[in-house]
Amino acid sequence: MIKRFVIVGIVFGVLIAGISFFHFVFLPNVIEQAIRGGPAPTETISAEAAKVEDWTPFVRAIGTVKATTGIDLAPKVGGVVRGIEFASGDKVKAGQVLFLLDDAQEQADFQAQAATLKNADAELARRKDLLAKGFSPKAEFEAALARRNAAAAALERMQAQIADKVIRAPWDGQAGIRKVDPGAFVAPGSPLVRLQAIDPVYVDFNVPENDFARVAAGQQVEATFGAWPGQIFKGAVEAVDAEVVENTRAFTVRAKLANPDAHMVPGMFANIAVVAGEPARVVTLPQTAVTYSLYGDSVYVVVPQPDAQAGATDTGEPKLQVERRFVRLGEARGGRVWLLEGVKEGEQVVTAGQLKLRPGAFVRIDNSVALEQTGERKAE
Repeated sequence: MIKRFVIVGIVFGVLIAGISFFHFVFLPNVIEQAIRGGPAPTETISAEAAKVEDWTPFVRAIGTVKATTGIDLAPKVGGVVRGIEFASGDKVKAGQVLFLLDDAQEQADFQAQAATLKNADAELARRKDLLAKGFSPKAEFEAALARRNAAAAALERMQAQIADKVIRAPWDGQAGIRKVDPGAFVAPGSPLVRLQAIDPVYVDFNVPENDFARVAAGQQVEATFGAWPGQIFKGAVEAVDAEVVENTRAFTVRAKLANPDAHMVPGMFANIAVVAGEPARVVTLPQTAVTYSLYGDSVYVVVPQPDAQAGATDTGEPKLQVERRFVRLGEARGGRVWLLEGVKEGEQVVTAGQLKLRPGAFVRIDNSVALEQTGERKAE
């Protein structure tokens, strides 16, 4: 009886092992071999040929806009604000009256001193007449002359004090938001309003010392701003600093840009490109063609399938494959990147669909799936 159970158990064990081997080993191997032996799928991609373009070399930096002249307008003397003769944000002319401080006391003192000068003039005239007739010593005439000159000097000083109560624009510029109101008392040196000349403007930026020989006064400059996307503002290098900062190993460059429409104001952030040479012919690719990684940048290049394995498509054209190539890249601009090494002019690179590819994959080019490229910027 026991032997029968053992025999039945062995039979069932062999049967189960056979079924398991068929389902988990033999059948998967057959399917894998069938898949490997079948035709590889053809992936749809978009592609573009590498082309040669004329690119102007640039030195790029980040800068800050500064006024060509800018001050906080402040009074030389203290006093109560009697009048404000402009509106915040106005453009003002040199000599234009901006603030009036109360000068009632100075005007009264001026009238008193004017009377003193008039009296001194009369006394001097009498002493001069007496001296000419020999009735007065010369010393008294000289004393009268000294008193008259002192009175005239005091009157001029009071005129200057009254003039100091009128605050004028020292040059043409744009006023900011005023910081005081009529009736307020201001002390000497208290800021009243920010006054800046902003046409043209300066843009100061730092450049690494490695580019010191590439930047010089007079070179053309292109600037872009986040507030004005797509626009380029042009100017020129005004000056290059005479030293490299030891801590940063960079030097300061100042550019001057025309600003007739006041698009740029002091403090704005600027992307700067200094034209650093004549245009050069370079091979470029769309940036969408490049796969960036820590191990190196690469692209997929479209190549015809070798004749031995090729066959043809339904239209009779040779099948296409892709190969992965590592590349060395230069500067990027306008949606394209400068290719230093890895792809030759005219070779087609995949610009969309890279994620589904592997080296040797079959592809079909359909540029209707191409990604939209970044538009060109327009000049200002």
